[in-house]
Amino acid sequence: MFSKKTFILLSVVFLFLSIMALVVNMPEHKDKAVMTKLRPYIPYELTKTFGGLDIINKKTGKRMKIDNAKVFIAFDSFTKKWGKTHLRLEKNTLLILNDNNKTIDQMQLTSSQRSFVHKFFFK
Repeated sequence: MFSKKTFILLSVVFLFLSIMALVVNMPEHKDKAVMTKLRPYIPYELTKTFGGLDIINKKTGKRMKIDNAKVFIAFDSFTKKWGKTHLRLEKNTLLILNDNNKTIDQMQLTSSQRSFVHKFFFK
């Protein structure tokens, strides 16, 4: 019914589409030291469930139902939104603010970490 060329062409097309879907839904690269320092303050966390992964708001306990294919992108989006209001960059110091804009912690940054913070949270 199908020739070998048609089968090979369809296989290549499906392989290309699956690789593109994987690349598009990959989370952004993050600096490990910065994210480790920020993790206790970020009000969102990923939790494993029977159906995959969910994002939970730690303050309210509300579970956000997001498609598993988009969960990492959504988590990055929530983290960036939080960072724009709760982080301040002053020279090589990252200030972590609470909801009342009071400094609760700070971190000295290297040039690569400063670049990461600026690119990830403030662009």
